[in-house]
Amino acid sequence: MQRSKPSEAVIELAAALLDRIDALGLALAHRFQQELESYRNEGQVPFASIRTSCTRNLTLMIEHFTSTAPVDPEPPKETGRLRAQQGVPLAETLHAFRLGFEFLWSEMVSEARRHPGVSDAVLVSLAAEVWALAGEYSVAVATSYREKSSELLLQREHERSVLVEALFTGVIADPTTLGEATRVLGLPVSARFLVAAADVPAPGREALPGIESALRAHRITSAWRLLPDQQIGVLAVPADSEAAVLKTLRKYRTRVGISPPYESLPETPQALHFARLALTGLRGRTGVARFDDNPLAMLIAAAPVEAERMARVQLGPLLRLPFEERRRLLETLENWYAAGGSAAATATRMYLHANTVRYRLRRVEELTQRSLSDPATVTEFGTALQALALLEITNIP
Repeated sequence: MQRSKPSEAVIELAAALLDRIDALGLALAHRFQQELESYRNEGQVPFASIRTSCTRNLTLMIEHFTSTAPVDPEPPKETGRLRAQQGVPLAETLHAFRLGFEFLWSEMVSEARRHPGVSDAVLVSLAAEVWALAGEYSVAVATSYREKSSELLLQREHERSVLVEALFTGVIADPTTLGEATRVLGLPVSARFLVAAADVPAPGREALPGIESALRAHRITSAWRLLPDQQIGVLAVPADSEAAVLKTLRKYRTRVGISPPYESLPETPQALHFARLALTGLRGRTGVARFDDNPLAMLIAAAPVEAERMARVQLGPLLRLPFEERRRLLETLENWYAAGGSAAATATRMYLHANTVRYRLRRVEELTQRSLSDPATVTEFGTALQALALLEITNIP
């Protein structure tokens, strides 16, 4: 909007203020440091930056009253972007502009006393312009601050996502890069780590929304990556906090696999592999599975085709029996394993006579031509039985 031409008195007033603009900029910068916490932190906002910004913005504000041109929003926008980049809260940034306009108005009134041509009516008119300008500057600052904050947030999230991906793929190896990555991700360089892998409900949707904050409440730092089919994360877990991890993850009522603990971040790719094996072991059931709870079951789930073939090879003669006999022998064999290889304990578990159990076990040995006193046979049969249960093999010939 085109403005009316300023009076000679106003131009003289502005010229007098511009003659001492450096001193005014310095005074305002000192006031910012006194009244605004972020501006007292030299590491966050250098004093030279404050002084330059104050001097420049005061100059532009004063020159505004000597011109008929509309407000140029770019200078306050630049300040808003800079303060967002420096991490100054928006509230303090806007407060700084309010202080700046109050300071400018106070100086204009003081200077006006030395200029008889600046009447009270002129000051009233100037006051309206000053606060209208303050409003426009505040809108420009807030808009650019928010835009820059959003841009920085996306940039940080992208950077975090790339670094997490690098951890999981093993790209980060040298100590310098690893140290920088842990700084950005907020992870310690050395700690007790876990990897978690969760099935997502749909591509692009998080399986564990808000998980980072939920874990942080238990003093557990973490970094996460969303993939099309999984949400994966690396967690730095204090020794006494693993129960809190499990409790937090179980609240989501989804499928989550957890790796064994490890102490060196370069081992993260292997830990991810173990977490995914644990996840596979759930076979569609919701819950939290730790690889260390049953490593053999995890390995069976990881290679189902090979595991099923192994089960059929080891227990083939039993699997080919008529249903009732097959069920009796397999059930007896399973209970014998559960009872630690004791026929008497197996009989108690099954409410049978011990001799009945021994007969059935001899029948297993006869059919398979293997001895249950042979450790290799015990290991192989035990693995085959786990495979039968985990893979839910029902199409037995």
